[in-house]
Amino acid sequence: MTRREELALSAAGLCLIGACYGLARFAYGLFVPSFRDEFSLDATATGVIASGGYVVYCVAVLAASVLTPRLGARGVAVTAGAFATAGTLTIALAGSTPALVLGVLLGGASTGLVSPALAHAVAHRVASERQGRVQTVVNAGTGVGVAIAGPIALLTRDEWREAWLSFAILASLATLWAAVRVPGDRGDAPPTGLLPRPFFPPGSLHLTVAAVLAGAASAAVWTFGRDLMVAEGLDEQGSTVAWILLGALGVLGAGAGDLAARLGIPAAWSGATLLLAGATALLAVAPGRLATASVAAASFGAAYIAVTGLLLVWATRVHPRSPAAGVGWAFLVLALGQAAGSSALGAVDEASDARTTFVVAALAAVVAAMVRPTARVSPDAPPRRTRG
Repeated sequence: MTRREELALSAAGLCLIGACYGLARFAYGLFVPSFRDEFSLDATATGVIASGGYVVYCVAVLAASVLTPRLGARGVAVTAGAFATAGTLTIALAGSTPALVLGVLLGGASTGLVSPALAHAVAHRVASERQGRVQTVVNAGTGVGVAIAGPIALLTRDEWREAWLSFAILASLATLWAAVRVPGDRGDAPPTGLLPRPFFPPGSLHLTVAAVLAGAASAAVWTFGRDLMVAEGLDEQGSTVAWILLGALGVLGAGAGDLAARLGIPAAWSGATLLLAGATALLAVAPGRLATASVAAASFGAAYIAVTGLLLVWATRVHPRSPAAGVGWAFLVLALGQAAGSSALGAVDEASDARTTFVVAALAAVVAAMVRPTARVSPDAPPRRTRG
């Protein structure tokens, strides 16, 4: 690829990630109060619906890992965008709880499909010395999407259907751009087996443990963050502002690739996870104060996007010949860690209090900082570049 083509791929990928993660998946939490009123949902029902999005995410990650090397990155990426568009439009038009559930499931599937596909495209078409930067820039689309969803939520207020209709329009535009800019070739010849061989190459264990711990540590803010802010006295508008800052400052996580190139993945990983720990602990200090909550949320956003970006780069180093499978596995266990962490932290909350829950999550992030790439993995060496 020329530098201009790389830039176009980065921008298209960033927008598609933003549509899938920031709009089709994470925006659900912003509108839970409206959904409760409209569809008479209780806390259990809203949690079950969110869990359904997680289940289809896991299935979609596995599907993308298998299909991308066979069908090509463009086909899977465009499918992800189509799912995001369909999911957000379904929610906008939902007249019943089953329709809302369908929209959430479609949005969850879009996120599982999109990351392995775009990681595969970058790993096979971008010059090796710039792959880390492009991978983390694309991954930062999550922060962009969250930052866009927040102001729309504030502007539309009770008119939530208009918000989700605008999400659908943005998702469709991102999908069309991806159809033009994401390369359609498969890179290497498609694998002969269902899964890459070896599926667990050297370095996989540390990658897996690190992803699980990072997922569990991040679950406190993603699951209980806004509730804690509101419970401690911050109003809905203030907590939404903090959430906007979480997304906007998450864009800083795009620099994780350059940081890894300068310091190496081990040092960059430890720094990002320790920042995640600090942000999580800070939110437990004074969640009802706008200034403290905003700083904590902004720091968490930057740290989380950096952590996921470094996991992405780390996975492509561990799986140089099958980057889609490596990224799919890393993001799958990250999601499993988030699910397990949400349940475990919920139990801690019931047994103690919300602030203790966030301290426990921060400690999990500290432990994650200690799990780094092994000497058998060359974290600073780019994966072998192939041409389709």
